[in-house]
Parts: sequence; structure tokens; C-alpha cells
Amino acid sequence: MKIIVTGGAGFIGSAVVRHIIDSTNDSVLVLDKLTYAGNLNSLKQFENNERFTFVQADICDYTAIQNVFNNYQPDAVMHLAAESHVDRSIDGPSAFIETNIVGTYTLLEATRHFYQSLSNEKKALFRFHHISTDEVFGDLHGTDDFFTETTPYAPSSPYSASKAASDHLVRAWHRTYGLPTLVTNCSNNYGPFHFPEKLIPLMILNALEGKSLPVYGDGGQIRDWLYVDDHAAALYTVISKGKVGETYNIGGHNERKNIDVVKTICSLLEELVPNKPSKIQKYEDLITFVTDRPGHDVRYAIDASKIDKELGWKPKETFESGIKKTVIWYLENQDWWQQVKDGSYQGERLGVNLGVKK
Repeated sequence: MKIIVTGGAGFIGSAVVRHIIDSTNDSVLVLDKLTYAGNLNSLKQFENNERFTFVQADICDYTAIQNVFNNYQPDAVMHLAAESHVDRSIDGPSAFIETNIVGTYTLLEATRHFYQSLSNEKKALFRFHHISTDEVFGDLHGTDDFFTETTPYAPSSPYSASKAASDHLVRAWHRTYGLPTLVTNCSNNYGPFHFPEKLIPLMILNALEGKSLPVYGDGGQIRDWLYVDDHAAALYTVISKGKVGETYNIGGHNERKNIDVVKTICSLLEELVPNKPSKIQKYEDLITFVTDRPGHDVRYAIDASKIDKELGWKPKETFESGIKKTVIWYLENQDWWQQVKDGSYQGERLGVNLGVKK
């Protein structure tokens, strides 16, 4: 297949690209606007790979998207481009409305017109895969409930509301226009190349620098954690074997309280980096409880039995194995995250080393 991956320079998108290039014979065109969360250093290993192409473009730019479709002639689209940070959506929701809703609409329209131009044979193979989040379901207050593919939507933040809207658009384009779509909703991802504003990398890097480890409220919020490489493999399984019009939940089967995630990181650092910054007895001493954010969801938990039964996917990593791999990756890849922290990674935005097409 020739696959367009929108948002392919981001955290999950770059994992999808690595999976496709390393584990299949397919070709990838990454389409990314390169906002603050897009990092070409996460794709640099493919700069000389003939199955990899990069185009810097905004999914809200219909003409640019149309040109990509016409030139590349894809067999599938995996749509991951999105604004995704809840705190940022609370402080400035407009970017989330523009990218997640208007951008998805624009991409759907460009895809629809391209799809209509295909032969019947190619139409039968074409797929549009929209990657979403479990946050569209709101939260769970019990300990035994799980999100299923039919759980009613009840988003809590501007971020999750914008993703819910984009999910509805994708399903509408399938029903109204016959676009062959698939939707997946995943739990919290973690792993290598994760932008340092998110919980796990933030805790790792702050601890290494002897900075406070801010935890919202009492840290009792529960999340299901999914290792990003497992997620990438699941997404490729869906685009390859999923049934058109269906939704698949993807989870890690690893529910943890936020405070326990932070303590696990501290424990691993005690083992792996015993020489701490000055004046620190234990990494856990850096934990600081801060005012909870508005509308903070209590618990997310995914029922991923459908993708297991119908498509044969299960996560390979436990939380214990995945979090250790993640901490070790950050310890061994200081150049990557240091360039993010000091902003120098943005100098790669034109993709000089990748021979980028603009």
C-alpha cells in the first residue's frame, strides 16, 4: 500500500511510520504542518529511505491536500493530525476547533473527491482510518465499567469535544457519501519520542533535573496506559484487516492511578540513575500536588475485546515492561529531548536533511 499518514511527525504518528517502514513493504507519505508537537528528528532515520516521503502542509489547506492526493495516489489515509493536549485546549480552544474539526472536514472532502475519481477496483481497496481517543466518552466513576465501541459520547474538555466532533464527521462521510472509513479510539499512549509536556516524559525529565513533579489533585485519576509501539501495530492491523464502517477500541489493559505512574517512574530512576541532583534524598520527594485542572476526568478504561476477537490484536507490553523501556529510552536519547526542551528542534522544520517537498 501507499499510505498517507497525517500528523506523522508527532508522537503516535511517528510510531506508525516506524512500524510501517520497519515491519511492512508499504510506502508512507507523512503530511504534517509541523506545529510545536511535530518533530522531524523523530523521522530522521528514514531520510534516505525510498519508501518514505515528507510533505509539510496544513490539513486545513484543501488545495495542498488535493495536490498531495493527486501526486501520491494513495491507497489509504491514516489521519492522526490533531491538537491533543487537554491543558492547552482549556487555555486556547480555538486551535483545537480549527485543526480537529475544520481540518478533519477539509481532509474528508479532499479524500472524498479523490475517492470518487478512482476505478471501482481501487475504490474496493481504499480506506480512510481516523485515529481518535477514549476521552470522547467522558469518564467512568465506577471501578468495573469500561468504554466499549457503543458507549455514548460525553466529552469533558475542549480537546475531547473537538475529537468527538471529528469522529461524528468521519461516520457521517461514510454513511452519506459512502467513504470507506474506520475509526479507532485509544487509551493514553506513552513511550519513546513523546513530547515532554505530557505526564510521563515530563516526570522523567523533571526528576533528572531535580525539578518538582507536579501531580493534579491527589493523583487519584485512573488511566489505561498503552505503549505507543503496541498502538502503532494495532492501527496497522485495523487499516489492513478492519471492516469498513466499524469502530475499534484500542487499550493497553494497564489501569494505573496517576500518582502510581509517577511513583513507578521515581522507583525506576532510583535503580537506573542512583546519582541524583544535589539536595535530593529520593526522587519521590520531588512530588508536588497542585490544583486540579477544570473538568478533570476521573477514570478511563477501555474494553478492547472487539479488536482482539475480530482482528487478533493484543498489546505485547505490560505497563511494567513498557515504562522501563520508556525511561531507558529517555536516558539514552538526551540529544532528542534536549533539542525539544531548548527549542532547537524547530530549526528542522523545513526538513533540509529529509529532502522535504513543500
